[in-house]
Amino acid sequence: MKSFAALTLLATAVSAHYTFPALVANGETTKDWEYVRKTTNFQNNGPVEDVNSEAIRCYQKEPGSEGAKTMTVKAGDKVGFTVPGSIGHPGPLAFYMAKAPSSVADFDGSGDVWFKISEDQPNFAQSGLTWPSDGKREVSTTVPPCIEDGEYLLRVEHIAVHSASQEGGAQFYLSCAQIKVEGGGSSKPEGVSFPGAYSPTDPGIKFNLYYPVPTSYENPGPKPFTC
Repeated sequence: MKSFAALTLLATAVSAHYTFPALVANGETTKDWEYVRKTTNFQNNGPVEDVNSEAIRCYQKEPGSEGAKTMTVKAGDKVGFTVPGSIGHPGPLAFYMAKAPSSVADFDGSGDVWFKISEDQPNFAQSGLTWPSDGKREVSTTVPPCIEDGEYLLRVEHIAVHSASQEGGAQFYLSCAQIKVEGGGSSKPEGVSFPGAYSPTDPGIKFNLYYPVPTSYENPGPKPFTC
């Protein structure tokens, strides 16, 4: 029989898990899974742990759009996602976009189509690392003002690195929303694929957070696109 302490530890670990179910755009917080494709962890909040699985793309419960609608935004707008509870683990936050050939509702995000639009870096101290996203209940980024008009998947990704000292220990929490960008420019950023962009041994994925206290952190994947 499991001890009370073990059960408490398990409950604490599970309660620290999280999802990104609602889009925040145009000054509006939408309903859960209204513009965001429903993820496999919509009930249990569990992470993706295999960077070579298709789940690392959008963590979808089912193929297709899952009935998600598409939100129209302007290039240069602030967009984001809600985090029910909060981001409960330390680690980096990043946002990616992928342009659909036509309707984003029919787009599965396969191929070298994903470009990173933002990422954060930790704060370094002798006592340890902290990230700007720690404890956040909402996270946001800016749609690049120079990208082409069209329909896109907007992907949020948080990598929890509290157990990442061994290969396969990093936890990925992510979602994809459907947006239509208007008022943009002509830029067509080069992309990477998911899976494919990450390796389980990348320095920012296999990473010892605790000892010796790190003095640097290398975000996995491409550098963020800038206009």
